Amino acid sequence: MSGLFITLEGGDGSGKSTQMALLTAFLAERGETVVESREPGGTDLGLELRNIVLHRRGHIAPRAEALLYAADRAHNIATKVRPAIAEGSIVVQDRYLDSSIAYQGAGRVLDADEVRFLSTWATEGLLPDLTILLDLDPAVGRARIAGGEYDRLEEEVDEFHVRVREAYLALATAEPQRFLVLDASLPVDELAVSIRTRVSALLT
Repeated sequence: MSGLFITLEGGDGSGKSTQMALLTAFLAERGETVVESREPGGTDLGLELRNIVLHRRGHIAPRAEALLYAADRAHNIATKVRPAIAEGSIVVQDRYLDSSIAYQGAGRVLDADEVRFLSTWATEGLLPDLTILLDLDPAVGRARIAGGEYDRLEEEVDEFHVRVREAYLALATAEPQRFLVLDASLPVDELAVSIRTRVSALLT
């Protein structure tokens, strides 16, 4: 039996980590086999790439950055995600190709179609069964993470994050059957119920 692939997307501070933890706990309580992953950094190689793209100081050319994310994605999908799905597990992942289209495409002002093609090639066309988009005003998200140490993307200017949000919403509009768009300013428990409801429908 083939498993499921569920991804969580959204801007910085939108609550992806919180909702991912709640969802994986819910699935585990149902007796499902759950595999958690993230991009970048879902594998040992990915951790090395994550350190480069998020924490390396100094300029990284936008196209080089997109290629590094694609390399991480190719390895993660080939060695972790596809094998888990084939075994019937439910993979729940923090970020996937929509992040690259939003951050490297819109944020870095690269061609979105080219960024999508790069990720599609890297993953041999694998799309999630469900993408949960936690939509939040970037200013609110920034306030939520204030006081911490920003990574290279989090420290970008406000205009960058506005473009990212707009790109996410455009992606969701273009593929409404794949996306569940939620207002991330709502209470955590309310968001979790909406996510559980949609995921439960997939499982039945």
